[in-house]
Amino acid sequence: MFHPTGFADLAGRRVGVLGYGREGRATEARLRSVGAEVVVVDDDPAVGVLVTGDGGLEALAACDVVLKGPGIARRRADVASLRHRVPVTSALNLWFGETDRSRVIAVTGTKGKSTTTALAVHALTCLGARARAVGNIGQPPYDPALEEWSGYTVVEVSSYQAPEIEWAPAVVAITSLGSDHLDWHGSLDQYHADKLSLTRAAGPHVTVIADQPELVARADLLGGALEVAGPLELASALHLAGAHNDGNVGVAVAAVAALLGRARADVAAALAAGAAHFVPLPGRLSVVATEDRPGGALRYVDDGLATAPLPAVAALAVFCAEPVALIAGGHDRGVDYAPLATALAGRGAPTLVVVLGPAGARIATAVRAAAPDVTVVGADDLDQAVARARDFLPAGGVVLLSPAAPSFDRYRNWEERSADFARAARDAGSPWR
Repeated sequence: MFHPTGFADLAGRRVGVLGYGREGRATEARLRSVGAEVVVVDDDPAVGVLVTGDGGLEALAACDVVLKGPGIARRRADVASLRHRVPVTSALNLWFGETDRSRVIAVTGTKGKSTTTALAVHALTCLGARARAVGNIGQPPYDPALEEWSGYTVVEVSSYQAPEIEWAPAVVAITSLGSDHLDWHGSLDQYHADKLSLTRAAGPHVTVIADQPELVARADLLGGALEVAGPLELASALHLAGAHNDGNVGVAVAAVAALLGRARADVAAALAAGAAHFVPLPGRLSVVATEDRPGGALRYVDDGLATAPLPAVAALAVFCAEPVALIAGGHDRGVDYAPLATALAGRGAPTLVVVLGPAGARIATAVRAAAPDVTVVGADDLDQAVARARDFLPAGGVVLLSPAAPSFDRYRNWEERSADFARAARDAGSPWR
């Protein structure tokens, strides 16, 4: 069976693209740039390409190879059937196959991967190297719109993408391991196996893991030369909130040190020297509005990238001593919300939970069972959620959007949801400062 190792192998071939989101469009552009004949298929008729259930699968089966987008579950029945008829891989896998992997760090994890990716790029820059962030944090690395690149690349990789990758980069960094995307992976064990499969890809490489019990306990799923990275107390200097970000700093420093063959202390010193120039990512504990209330200041904090329970728990820990109105919920992908409910039960400060969407209904059930003293209310949209959160905090505190769920029930992506939250926060009242 045909087994391409890079895009160059696809010149003159008939290639199917399954899934026409951001990655699918970049894949199509890259394929056309190498002279492939492209067949594009998507589940959604509104996208304007051949539809999966309306002749699309048959068209893909007639291709020499199919490049599956990350949003298409690899164990879906029709995809599994397709694999018996035609080779199925991913554009990201082909990029890893043809790139200089000695100059690449791949970062994944249940939480912290975006911040750690950005920190690794900043650390490389502080050491005088050219570095870029690609993948989930930016453009797909195979997008022909990107400039030709000879520097270092840090790729944020999701659990959707990891199982398709056959070749490991020089360094694989794992920030954390929890529960997420169970609707896609099928079970918690399978999610862990898929998430950590990147460390078991072929080729010599270093695997850097955060010093966390959940990761150490899954050593059976880890490949590569294992290194454990403890936290480094630089988060505050880097304008990052929360002790969990010290762990992200530790992983980023260890990954860069492994890539360059430098001492971790040297990398940490360079990062500390350039800390003032680091710009935290939007959607990660960003204050989007502040309101003067009669009893004190009210901050509206956007943690919209927290699309799983684990990062939402970390966000609550940042504000452990302050009154908080948590806005949570969205698309339900079957994860366990017990850890979030337990964290809420352990809070001493006044707490309200405002829930939205199908995931919000499950969060409400979990919180009412584990934390009966915590008030839970529903909302129809973010305007109503912000209004109810604001009413709960007349003396000030934090309105925290940390949804613990994706946004796909009503928004295209987390950025759109975060923008809507920021708009609702700014519309909620005055004066602002």
